[in-house]
Amino acid sequence: MPIRVKSRPQGVQRTESLRTPSPRHKFGFVAELPDISEEDSFRDVVKKLSVYIADTVVLPSTFEQLRTTAAGDGLRALVDHLGRTCTHPAIVNALLALKWHYGTSVEDKGLMDARANACEIVAWRFLTHLSEREAVDYCLYEIPDPKDVESHSPTDEEEGEVDEHSALLAQALHSSVGSSRRTPHSASTKRNLLLSSISRLTMSMTGDDEDGEGEEEDPTANFTNLNALEIAAIADAKRFLSQAVVQKIITGIWEGSIIFWKDLSVHSEKKPQFYNPNTADPFSRLRVPKYLKSFEVLFFLTFLGLYYGVLVERDPTRITPLEIFLYIWFAAFALDELSEWIDAGSIFYATDIWNVFDMAMIAIGATFVGLRIVGLETHNEEMVNLSFNVLALEALFMVPRVFSILSLSPYWGTLIPCLKEMGKDFIKFMVLVVVIYCGFLTTFSLLGREHLSLHDMVMSLTKIFFGSSFVGFDLIPKMDTLLGPPLMIIFITLSSILLTGSLTGMLSNSFSRVITHAREEYLYVYSVYVLEASTSNRLTHFYPPFNLLAVLIFRPLRLFLPSDNKFRAARILLLKATHLPIVAVIEFYEWLTIGSSKGTQYSGFRGPRQAVIGSPHPAAAKRFAQARLSNNNLRADNNNHLSQLRPPAITAISEGAIAGRRAQQQAADEAVEGRAFGQHEGDVEARIVDLTAKIDRLTELVLTLQTQSSTTLGNVGVA
Repeated sequence: MPIRVKSRPQGVQRTESLRTPSPRHKFGFVAELPDISEEDSFRDVVKKLSVYIADTVVLPSTFEQLRTTAAGDGLRALVDHLGRTCTHPAIVNALLALKWHYGTSVEDKGLMDARANACEIVAWRFLTHLSEREAVDYCLYEIPDPKDVESHSPTDEEEGEVDEHSALLAQALHSSVGSSRRTPHSASTKRNLLLSSISRLTMSMTGDDEDGEGEEEDPTANFTNLNALEIAAIADAKRFLSQAVVQKIITGIWEGSIIFWKDLSVHSEKKPQFYNPNTADPFSRLRVPKYLKSFEVLFFLTFLGLYYGVLVERDPTRITPLEIFLYIWFAAFALDELSEWIDAGSIFYATDIWNVFDMAMIAIGATFVGLRIVGLETHNEEMVNLSFNVLALEALFMVPRVFSILSLSPYWGTLIPCLKEMGKDFIKFMVLVVVIYCGFLTTFSLLGREHLSLHDMVMSLTKIFFGSSFVGFDLIPKMDTLLGPPLMIIFITLSSILLTGSLTGMLSNSFSRVITHAREEYLYVYSVYVLEASTSNRLTHFYPPFNLLAVLIFRPLRLFLPSDNKFRAARILLLKATHLPIVAVIEFYEWLTIGSSKGTQYSGFRGPRQAVIGSPHPAAAKRFAQARLSNNNLRADNNNHLSQLRPPAITAISEGAIAGRRAQQQAADEAVEGRAFGQHEGDVEARIVDLTAKIDRLTELVLTLQTQSSTTLGNVGVA
């Protein structure tokens, strides 16, 4: 039978009562979208965003609810609004700073977690509205210090300010105006400063802080010189860091496609930029995290060889030359790890589980050296033997540490967070086991005091816990005949069935719970490692064991020589002299692997190209912005025209046409920016011509299908 279609009269729209209102409609209030201009300070941006987030997210919601349900309608509106109107470079920094504030709040935990998730969702969705190169600009934009009117000079290790691994914390420390020195803080102190800063800002959003606002200290001052990725690491924004566009940026930093130091000179400035082998200093490749990790593996292999050599040689009467080299390696390794721990702080240092192995290696090595020297001086043979026995413990940590490179593999790196969380749960459970065992140990020791010692009872109960239940039945005749048998049966049942079964089930649930987010955990640890290894403010970084040479030469000179440009130039000269072979190997490797594509400094990142990340030429950027605004208006008109003509039956096809037009517009944007920066545009124009022909053919196909669909719908309506 023919299909009857009941058409809806035009002009009749669905009423709001037909759908379940979202929470913000229930309260009769719709938050006003923030008006963020490019001239706003970071403080103003955080204020405006916090007002909107607080007004929009008023009920506890999970991350998935905010991402997929009507509870996140306000967030989608904010993302669209920011994508259309916001050009402030610190917008992502502000969202992640708010995420950290809400996530660490202890009041109304459910609501604050929802707001923290909302900030994280808006941050990574905003990046999806940008090209990949624009996302690089926003993610690596460092919050400037409005009070810093003087040019920032590169930092030296000898000045005691920051280190290679202190980018996430120490580089954000600034003193008050007029002070020529900075006060270093630990990780926990810095974390508290950041928390109090955002807390004071969000608590002063009522408008009564207008009076005297300029007199009080800027609460966002502690975030200066931090980029969005570093704030994300501090805020534990693991979902943000695991997004594809963010991981592509971090991978670019890991591989050296994005660098922060173009050359190694006295007047060098830290500035994120794409690597250009034709203009960059070869010694800047020493800061690439991939090469840092490779040299670390080589250092540990040499360390392991010296370790085995000393154990095989084992001279109890004197310190051999091989043992002296082992001491040098121990000292260089301890200096590198200790400086990293002091500068980065325990919070970020403990993020990597391999750093725990490093500290254990340092402790065992120091114990071995102390026992060895004391034993040789006192001619105590037992102490010398004890020192080598202690050194044998080093293999428990050194051998896995050598193969820690496997943790960079997604497969092995995913298992490490699971084992870490299972270990935490196991330790918590063992506290309960120890408490229960202490009670039974006391009782059984008193019931069998005539036949069993305390040591025998401890070993017997331990065997029972690990499955040797028959040991408990053998102990029954040696204890009190009235209370011994029932208590031992209860203990065996408790150990073999209840405790062991509960532990197995808990660890299984723990593994299942963590494995679902193990990829995010792995990418978070990987991201923190890359950022700490690449974004420090220190100009010179000596690989171990050359760090010992730098300390022995320049630390005494710091006592009577000023830290001026000559002192810094001397450090650079020593770095180039000692690391020249390493740089030669890196250059040879890149020549073999990259080859003819070595001159492409933008390979892998799509979108408009800029000469330097985050700092294009002002005049060129202005011309590009004006041209792009005109193109965006034209694109909006075309999209509105297509939406009016397109029937619902072929929405997917017309969306493909719009996607093609967007690709064409992206190529046009690249041509506009190429003209603005004076780049060669022949290749881009050729791409535009080829893409235009394809779009025209696709448009003809869409129009043909639209005509056929309209005819079919008309025939059905008539029938």
